[in-house]
Amino acid sequence: MDSPARTFIVNIDVPDLAAAETFYVAAFGLHAGRRLGAGALELLGGPTPLYLLQSDDGSVATDEGDVRDFERHWTPLHLDWVVEDINVALSRAVAAGAVIELPVSERRWGRLAVLADPFGHGFCLIQFVGLGYDALVE
Repeated sequence: MDSPARTFIVNIDVPDLAAAETFYVAAFGLHAGRRLGAGALELLGGPTPLYLLQSDDGSVATDEGDVRDFERHWTPLHLDWVVEDINVALSRAVAAGAVIELPVSERRWGRLAVLADPFGHGFCLIQFVGLGYDALVE
């Protein structure tokens, strides 16, 4: 069965568009694509476009009146960056401003590190080893 969606994009709200561009370019080797007005930037170079959206801290996020907060937060939806060498990727991300929350750990499928970007968004670095996730298939 064909999927009705051929691809997807990822949007990340950030309080400082220029600082976010600097971080994501330095940490993950992405590059600027289109600037969609003063408040949005497309980053390319990954498997799907990543859009950084200028959203001020304290601005209204939903019709229910929820406001944006760029303190460290947890969400069940986050990015896992699959990398060839987790040590190199970790060093690069930290040099760009990421914060290590859980250092590199070994798993049956590979290696994992948990971090946060400078804007409070959690993300993981994953290095598959051997069978990768297939090592978990029963």
